Amino acid sequence: MDLKNQKRMAAEIMKCGQNRVWIDPNRTEDVADAITRADIRTAILSGSIRALPVQGISRGRARHRMAQKAKGRRRGHGSRKGTSRARKPKKEAWIQTIRPLRATLRELRDDGRITRSVYREFYMKAKGGMFRSRNNLLMHLKTEGYLKEEN
Repeated sequence: MDLKNQKRMAAEIMKCGQNRVWIDPNRTEDVADAITRADIRTAILSGSIRALPVQGISRGRARHRMAQKAKGRRRGHGSRKGTSRARKPKKEAWIQTIRPLRATLRELRDDGRITRSVYREFYMKAKGGMFRSRNNLLMHLKTEGYLKEEN
């Protein structure tokens, strides 16, 4: 039975899309007889025709993705847009380098393993960006003979 026209009219009357129009499969003959808008309105009131609820878009997948990101997942090479410097500012990288260097120098000076003048010299070199890491600093101190070995 072709109920295309009835569906179209019902959609216009109920102000919804044709896909949301539901026609009761047990009362298709009654709906097929409804050829005017008044007939369609009567069918709507009787319950032969009704509008299905609006279907939303589930946020379940989005919530799962956000939970994964909160755990630190999904950060691989394929997800990255900026360079490593763009993703971690130069200043942050510098802070992560200089703080351990200064802490090490302070510790060595306080323990008496280096003199105050050596501390000052290497502090300024560290400030100038001479050392890549803590190990690099210690290597320089040893090779220049400033670091007194403790057993």
